[in-house]
Amino acid sequence: MFKKVGPGVLVAAAFIGPGTVTACTLAGVEFGYSLLWALLLSIIATIVLQEMSARLGIITQKGLAEVIRGELKTPWVRYVVIVIILGAIVVGNAAYEAGNIGGATLGMEAVFGKQTGAFYPLIVGFLAFVLLFFGNYNVLEKVLVTLVIFMSLSFLVTAIITKPNVGEILKGLFVPTMSKNSILTIIALVGTTVVPYNLFLHASLVSEKWKTKKDLKFAKKDTFISIALGGLVSMAIVVAANSISADGVSNVLDMAKGLEPLYGQSAKYFMGIGLFAAGITSAITAPLAAAYVVNSCFGWNASMKDIRFRMVWFFILALGVFFLSFGIKPIEIIKFAQVANGILLPVIAIFLLWVVNKTTVMGEYKNKAMQNILGIIIILLAIVLGAKSIFKVFGLF
Repeated sequence: MFKKVGPGVLVAAAFIGPGTVTACTLAGVEFGYSLLWALLLSIIATIVLQEMSARLGIITQKGLAEVIRGELKTPWVRYVVIVIILGAIVVGNAAYEAGNIGGATLGMEAVFGKQTGAFYPLIVGFLAFVLLFFGNYNVLEKVLVTLVIFMSLSFLVTAIITKPNVGEILKGLFVPTMSKNSILTIIALVGTTVVPYNLFLHASLVSEKWKTKKDLKFAKKDTFISIALGGLVSMAIVVAANSISADGVSNVLDMAKGLEPLYGQSAKYFMGIGLFAAGITSAITAPLAAAYVVNSCFGWNASMKDIRFRMVWFFILALGVFFLSFGIKPIEIIKFAQVANGILLPVIAIFLLWVVNKTTVMGEYKNKAMQNILGIIIILLAIVLGAKSIFKVFGLF
């Protein structure tokens, strides 16, 4: 079974970063179990879109951006779309990379104690650099699978030791409730789960691992299991956060401190290990995704060892370490990334749905009617949530 596990786990590792951990923590603290339904819908949407992306990658043996570029026959439309994709993914991932490294740093502080200066960020950056530079796809896969298992166990154990109310959890999952105050939190939960760059990452990664149409069944199973596990981890964080008071909780380590009086030092260490794993996995996958997108946009067909490929991920990683080490808060860049992702998710979902319905691209493996219905519903939701996230950035909502 483990020989067939792979790209899906990397996608799960990518979306469960410090941003997801923080969003889930705040959702649990402020709204208890009542927003678990939003996470459940997000996971279903992610599975539907990522399955399309994986199928596209195996059938075409190309990246998503390369397929879109090849299918857009009007030059100016092609250039506009490529610029939007490059801007959102490359600049966005550079901004979020600081948060990924920051999350891993917080995890190290929880386990080993605080350090002054840039000591922890540099260690995290160095670890990510070594794995990306010396690792091939198989090495990265094994490392990230191990880290995801650690992360999953850490957060699941933390949730279990809080002795949650199972009946209330089921109600939160299957009985949707929404207040005016919860709308922004719902946007955050969806936005950190259904991630545009993962659609590019997945299409590129499956073609690294699987080469024939017979492998489609393995890719589907891998996608479903991995993303469902990722969703379970996100839900575990919400469940654990529900058991503490809302006073003074702004991130996951505040949650660990809130759990400490009830469950002792172990809560802090479990949360610390989980947060470190979440940070380091996203610190690896964000630069990797950016490199695959640039590779695909420019049609380089470069391997992971190619100097151009390495220059892209190194640039993203170096920016993240730089922002964090010198205390620079790239707020304006992150705001741009939020706007770009708000625009990009529905746009990319529309293009993805378009190409996986083309017989010239997918042949007999194009979408079925139910996949299209689900895809259209997801796109409509993405447009609404994307618009709200953009309004939020500009203070209009």
